[in-house]
Order: sequence, then structure tokens, then C-alpha cells
Amino acid sequence: MRHTPRHLDSREKILIAEGKHLRFVRRGAWEYVERQKICGIVGIIAVTDDNKLILVEQYRPPVQKRVVELPAGLAGDQHPGGQEDLAAAAARELFEETGYQARSLTLLTEGVVSAGVSSEVIAVFRASGLVRSGEGGGDQHEDIAVHAVPLAGIPEWLDQKRRDGALIDLKVYAGLNFLSREHPGIAQV
Repeated sequence: MRHTPRHLDSREKILIAEGKHLRFVRRGAWEYVERQKICGIVGIIAVTDDNKLILVEQYRPPVQKRVVELPAGLAGDQHPGGQEDLAAAAARELFEETGYQARSLTLLTEGVVSAGVSSEVIAVFRASGLVRSGEGGGDQHEDIAVHAVPLAGIPEWLDQKRRDGALIDLKVYAGLNFLSREHPGIAQV
């Protein structure tokens, strides 16, 4: 079994720079970014009863393009002390971004987003029993378009979005992998 190389094995974290939401740190010889004042990140694979995947699309300044994504967000960012139950955060983010409420939310997995650059770990939930009871679109700082895409036509829809200049977040494909277990007929993307 491989162990951590000595030049990277440091328990001491050194602050390099700090902004309002992020801090840039060094641990050993490794530099990375971590979020402040949160307890986690959630992503939601939400499918309506008539088999439509709920996706969101918004402009992302770091890549200077619109990006198609699963509904997602930060847990704890709106709570004193930064603590919030991850399932409660998933329900809140789903409603805020899409206008949908879920009868049930099931934790599917947790994993890293970009382990070489960030300490972020995302908890992925499966939302079912959806009811649209709001507009969605995000908060006052967001401009989110909501898409309800039939699972049967998802490859073509994503291809068209790419041709139109949007980027597709890779978590969308991970979500489709999870959905293929319960919907074996989903066409491969």
C-alpha cells in the first residue's frame, strides 16, 4: 500500500490568502482552495414522475460560459456557525434553484469534486416525488434557467447544448450513471 509522500504529509495548514468565501492554503508542499463558513456541498439528481431530469443552466464566470448542471449548492452558508443538515440543504437548494419540492431525498454517495485543487466534498442526493411549487431561478445573485429534460432524449439535448456553446458539468453524467440503475432504458451519453 502506498503512503503519503513525506513532502506532502503535513498536518499544519498555512493560510496563503483569504477572500470573502474562499481561502487559499498550503499543507506541506501542496496548495489548494477551501470554502469558508460551510459544512458541505450538495448535488441533487431530481427526476419528475413523468421521467424528466431537472437540470439548471447558469453563467459561470471562471469558465466564462453558461454551464448545464445538476441542482446543487452549499450547506451551512445561510446558518450561524455554518452548520446545516445535508438533506435539509439539498431540499432548500432544489427548491431555490428549480422551484421543485421533493417527497423524498436519499443520499446516494459522497465524493471529491476536484481533489487536486479543492478540499470540496459533494454529497449527492436522489430526489423523487417532485412537485413544482415555485419558480426557481436561484436567489437575488443568480440567474438560473430550469430545464425538465425527458430522460429518453437526454443525449441529444446535451449534444445540442454543447453545440450552442454551453459546457456540461461532469456531475450531470455521474447523475445519469446513477439513474441508469433505476431506468435501464436511458440512452448512453
